[in-house]
Amino acid sequence: MPSVQFKEWNTPLMAKGDPKGRLTIPRRIHKELRIEPGDTFFVEADGENAVLRYAKAENPFDTLARHALEAYRFGRTRDLRAFAAENGIDLESTATPPSS
Repeated sequence: MPSVQFKEWNTPLMAKGDPKGRLTIPRRIHKELRIEPGDTFFVEADGENAVLRYAKAENPFDTLARHALEAYRFGRTRDLRAFAAENGIDLESTATPPSS
């Protein structure tokens, strides 16, 4: 998921709790954050100030894959041979033959 550029919201949005204590996230925020069914969130409560904070939990491998694909699309990647040449690594002499 690419970074979300949050829009300035002029007015706070409301979320109502149901009898089980669940909050419904307003559709506007739901779309902006690209919330999908089954997404996991970290929640922190500040009881003193009556504030809830939450962050969408993400698989770190998904984040790494997105970053790698973006770098590849913009030509910011090198192949192994180019990396080895830039760093003085001789791939032929350091390779070990597969064991049988």
